[in-house]
Amino acid sequence: MKLTLKLTTYFKLVLLIIGICSLFLLLFSSLYLYTVQQENDVFKANSNQYKKEVKRLFDFNSKTQIVTINDLTYWDSLVNFTKTKDTLWFKKYIANEFPTYEVDYISVYGLDKKFITSIAKPDFKSKDFIPEQAMKNLYKSKFSRFYFRIPSGVVEVLGGTIHGSNDPKKTKTKPSGYMFMARLLDKAYFKNLEDICSSKIYIFNDVDTDTIEDKKVSSLIKLENYDNVAVAKLLFERPSYLNFERTKELLLIIVIATLIGLIAAIYYSRKWVYKPLRLVTNILETDREISISLLKREPGEFGHIGNLFEDHRKNRFQLEKSKEKAEESDKLKSTFLANLSHEIRTPMNAIIGFSDLLLNESLSEDLKKKYLKIINSSGKSLVSIIEDLIEMSKIDAKLILPNYKGLDIEKCINELYNTLKVTIPEDKSIDFYVIKSTDRFENDILTDEVKLKQIIVNLLTNAIKFTDNGHVAFGYSINKEDHLLEFRVEDTGIGISKKDLKVVFDRFRRVDDDYSISLSGLGLGLSISKAYIEMLGGEIKVESVYGGGSVFKFTIPLIYEEYAIENSVIKEECTNKNSDSKTILVAEDDNINFLLLKTILELKKHTVLRARNGQEVVDINASNLEIDLIFMDIKMPVLDGYEAFEMIKKENPNRIVIAQTAHSSSEVKEKIMKAGFSGYITKPLDKEKIYEIINKVYQNNSIF
Repeated sequence: MKLTLKLTTYFKLVLLIIGICSLFLLLFSSLYLYTVQQENDVFKANSNQYKKEVKRLFDFNSKTQIVTINDLTYWDSLVNFTKTKDTLWFKKYIANEFPTYEVDYISVYGLDKKFITSIAKPDFKSKDFIPEQAMKNLYKSKFSRFYFRIPSGVVEVLGGTIHGSNDPKKTKTKPSGYMFMARLLDKAYFKNLEDICSSKIYIFNDVDTDTIEDKKVSSLIKLENYDNVAVAKLLFERPSYLNFERTKELLLIIVIATLIGLIAAIYYSRKWVYKPLRLVTNILETDREISISLLKREPGEFGHIGNLFEDHRKNRFQLEKSKEKAEESDKLKSTFLANLSHEIRTPMNAIIGFSDLLLNESLSEDLKKKYLKIINSSGKSLVSIIEDLIEMSKIDAKLILPNYKGLDIEKCINELYNTLKVTIPEDKSIDFYVIKSTDRFENDILTDEVKLKQIIVNLLTNAIKFTDNGHVAFGYSINKEDHLLEFRVEDTGIGISKKDLKVVFDRFRRVDDDYSISLSGLGLGLSISKAYIEMLGGEIKVESVYGGGSVFKFTIPLIYEEYAIENSVIKEECTNKNSDSKTILVAEDDNINFLLLKTILELKKHTVLRARNGQEVVDINASNLEIDLIFMDIKMPVLDGYEAFEMIKKENPNRIVIAQTAHSSSEVKEKIMKAGFSGYITKPLDKEKIYEIINKVYQNNSIF
């Protein structure tokens, strides 16, 4: 105890260093032994990982061919080929596509295991080499992958049983035959596999494990035939880049450097740690600005901490600002939801209220008609609100994509004018006209017709809604310099205040003046229009003075289609030449929807038949030759609308079939068009639209 007290600080430090050095020597010995063990463990782990990697990449190398044979073997035409053995069909649909399948050989066998035909690359000499046992095994498994030795070398064989397209999982029907694809394991195959695996590959009948070098990781894959007997083995090798000798040397250097650093640490710890920590403590206790300035001058992390303290005040301000913005956003959402509730309840109140009044049997016919008009108008308003909400949700979820097609702009403008001019209320003194353009198009414009029309309709509808007197006009011009098509919609309505101009395209926003409040709607039209315009690659701007009208301008890219445009002539709406009574089959499982459609059709003296599911549609169509037209609901039990339509078209290719659907998206319309329907109509059903679509399909055999 007395000896310890007599020791000076210097000797205490020397003893501390000696003790630390001894500990480091012990630590070095332990680390050396640990490194040796770690070297063995890492090599073993790398070897296992390499084997898994090689197995995955080896299987992945055949993924394309596996997908191809699975796709080809549930094909009605291929099923028919196994029966007809039509080599012309095989040549047209299989042989012509052969180069794209990335295989060397394709063959087809009948269910009796007899060879039908094959196609192979010139250097693939074997024609009919698939053993019967392989087909027996394939009959049970539906898919097989095995390896086989032929005169040209070892081949990878992929086999699949052949089924119809209605049995993609190959579990419902009996196979109609067998299809095989084969790839020769040649130099090109191994070169590609070596590049993928970053390894050297050898093929052997057998491998002596003593020949594998210690400094290389390796993996052995057996190539087994259909009876799981190895026909060859692939040896994958990759150099092991582990170098623990360098690590061992570094351990010694670290120990020496640590000893030197320990001496330096005693001196510099006070300068670089103790002093800055005192400053940090002072800042936390007093928040003095001079302490922050001194801390910022310190090197390293403490200088960075000083900058963080300085940024803290700025962050505090930003957080307060963000908080206010978030609170405003929540308030806007609450206002939007309240407005949504009001807008939905208003038409619902009218529908329920006037429906209840209609139950009064003493009502006069005039009152009944009046109430029915109110119910009809309220229902349409409710559908419009729901469609806007659905459209906005689809835009947010990025489920809507542009569908670019050629469009005659002049024809489009005239159609919109003729459609909208009849919607202007009679109590409004509005001069509605098209701003004529002197520009002429070289050919059709490539854009999304549906979305472009919706944008213009939204802008014009708003203009008409907020204009009582004056004019509403729209038109276009061509900006050849910037390759843009510029549209303009102007009105002399109430205009928009400077404050509201900043938020007129925002969601959850609605101009809340007395005039706007008196009008219905969620105010999503401009938000949807802006989203559509940006989707098409353009932008929208607005100029307005409150009380002085508004001008909306938007642009889309000017892209021409390749073929020349024809001088389009806007045809007058054709009169109904086919108003004679028809026999119409309505495929509808819902009783209320059927009753509505039946009533609408019978107003035109049509004879209406009913089918409650897809199978009934097919059966009634086959047994009743007097049917002129079918209304086909897409979602039905037993068979859906697409399946029933396909079967009907096989029996009667000229049958006119109109699709009914509750979905109004462009994707559904595209699917209906591709399926081959004569037309389609969306729910809720509109009487005039039903009559119009019947007229169109009888005049043109299709509305598309």
